[in-house]
Amino acid sequence: MAPPSQLAIATSAVNRLVKEEASYHKELEHQQVRIEKLKQASSDEENAEWNLKQENRALEETKAMFPQLRKRIQESLAKLEQQLEQGEQNNPEEITKAKEAVASALTAIRETS
Repeated sequence: MAPPSQLAIATSAVNRLVKEEASYHKELEHQQVRIEKLKQASSDEENAEWNLKQENRALEETKAMFPQLRKRIQESLAKLEQQLEQGEQNNPEEITKAKEAVASALTAIRETS
């Protein structure tokens, strides 16, 4: 089996980063729900204030990931677009996958901006 082309590698990198960003968005939503539950039940537990503080810290850490991740997506996207422009003799399937990855990355960047 032939090794993957540079285009396929760049496409995979962009797809992986877009998926990673989606998972951070899910994590952010879950953390916000947990914080709301802790706020509502805070008077019942002995260490509720500490739990709430820890959840807020985790929420802030998740939010801090987005600028770094956006930068990594933009860098990978630039590499992928460069690979597409070079137009090496890639098969049409790889080119199609690369164009789809570009579209999904641009959508992800727009949603987080």
